[in-house]
Amino acid sequence: MSSTPSTQTERPAPPTNAVDRYFKITERGSTIGTEIRGGLVTFFTMCYIIVLNPLIIGTVQSGDGLFLGGGDAPNLAAVAATTALVAGVMSILMGVVANFPLALAAGLGLNAVVAYSIASLPGMSWQDAMGLVVLEGLIILVLVLTGFREAVFRAVPLELKTAISVGIGLFIAFIGLVDAGFVRIPASMATPVELGIAGSLASWPLLVFVFGLLLAIILMVRKVRGAILISIVSASVLAFFIELIGNIGSKTDETGAVVNPAGWSLEVPHWPEGGIVAAPDFSLVGQFSLFGSIESIGLVAVILLVFSLLLADFFDTMGTMVAVGGEAGLLDKDGNPPKTKQILIVDSIAAAAGGAGSVSSNTSYIESASGVGDGARTGLAAVVTGIAFLLATFLAPLVALVPFEAATPALVVVGFLMVTQIAGINWRNWEVAIPAFLTIIIMPFSYSITAGIGAGIITFVVIKLAVGKVREIHPFMWVASAMFVAYFLIGPIKAAFGI
Repeated sequence: MSSTPSTQTERPAPPTNAVDRYFKITERGSTIGTEIRGGLVTFFTMCYIIVLNPLIIGTVQSGDGLFLGGGDAPNLAAVAATTALVAGVMSILMGVVANFPLALAAGLGLNAVVAYSIASLPGMSWQDAMGLVVLEGLIILVLVLTGFREAVFRAVPLELKTAISVGIGLFIAFIGLVDAGFVRIPASMATPVELGIAGSLASWPLLVFVFGLLLAIILMVRKVRGAILISIVSASVLAFFIELIGNIGSKTDETGAVVNPAGWSLEVPHWPEGGIVAAPDFSLVGQFSLFGSIESIGLVAVILLVFSLLLADFFDTMGTMVAVGGEAGLLDKDGNPPKTKQILIVDSIAAAAGGAGSVSSNTSYIESASGVGDGARTGLAAVVTGIAFLLATFLAPLVALVPFEAATPALVVVGFLMVTQIAGINWRNWEVAIPAFLTIIIMPFSYSITAGIGAGIITFVVIKLAVGKVREIHPFMWVASAMFVAYFLIGPIKAAFGI
């Protein structure tokens, strides 16, 4: 008789300490060192927001003629410090509560909406505008607590969720290329974009980007631990010495106009003159008026503005957490990350916290995928990112040593990793393939995650309706489609109400 070999279930290694046990580090196949490194990679990839957010919301006068903080001149130091403070606190909260490697900070795009479409309205103040952000965050929190937001998320078909991840991969790769100046709008305006300067890599900052990108690729192919972080640090050191020797300068002047196409995209790498430590200014915290906007612009206008903010926030985080969870291998068979509700609760609180801190709505950052790409699998990475942000409130001058050209190669590399999920889409089934395709291409082409998701969901519903498969449309997909139709038509709706 032949004996049948017995199969033994492989048990995960036991946790080594309390931190390991709480964050399930060993269980998820990671180590404390890997989580710390991944958290730092995420921080260095997204810390640009400390510089960029003040330039967006700190340089715009509100409808009453004042800058953020109530002064006659911009107070960028206060905006930078508070941006880092809120990002740090909320990233730590995400790590501790949801145990997910997802960091948060002031949302790009949302901050521009707040600055240029809300705060600058006649009669509006920055306090009124930030009050609307707080209201929007509180409303989303209620939708999460009632289960509505999570239910809508679970109603999205798996292949559309996969398309969201792929689309975000292309989107962040495009962000990396544009922010580094590797791809830019040509001076001649003959084409929408071009390679470098007139089709040539004719600047030292671009060569720093190429160096960082190739170094990251080589290290990843050779499976070197910490490849992305090594790339960022190495490229930053190279950029520092290039600027020290060559005095390249900034690409733009104080008004934002391009005066030196061969210059650094955002931050000129240099050793800070006043030292690397500076006392943070948190005077912006609490400067919001919850219902002041109603008196300023009327109830109808307030409802429409909150609705537009809400929709932008509502779906962005869903796409982001799926993309990060997919890259980390943390999604279940239906494409949902663990502790979905906790993730959405923290994200909703972050939206309100951003308004309360006067730094615009905070949201989950797709740049977290860079830390995941370097091995992060647990909330400890988000905690490390949060601590780095809190330290950055004191060390903001040191953060300025990392230019876009040194940090953005990480986005391109992670974009590649996320796009590999495209194999999970059944391209022969046009009923899901076409919505997936539109989701993927519209994100980078429109520079909006929300627009891509909306296009995919609306198209999915329209196709199912056209082929007579109405029963395959989840009720929440109908609701989401209607919301996105309103979102895409928000301009004409505002015009109809004279806003």
